[in-house]
Amino acid sequence: MAEKSVLFQVRKDMEGFVGSRVKLKANKGRRKTVIKEGILENTYPSIFIVKLDNEMENPSRRVSYSYTDILTRTVEISVYDKVAEIK
Repeated sequence: MAEKSVLFQVRKDMEGFVGSRVKLKANKGRRKTVIKEGILENTYPSIFIVKLDNEMENPSRRVSYSYTDILTRTVEISVYDKVAEIK
């Protein structure tokens, strides 16, 4: 049961940053790390969506990640507009 409460807390923390500018650092495996910037667009029960900036090929690209990606440190998020940081 502790896992559910931790995931719920991560989700609640993320809901407070909807609409904020964020920096994503995602581990794609095999020593590949992608760093992107965008806006935290929305949160859902299992995932959150970030609208990416400055994408040459597709200017309105969105990516989604699960809250477990944050817990397993596959994805790290830094929030620019607020003082707090989610890790």
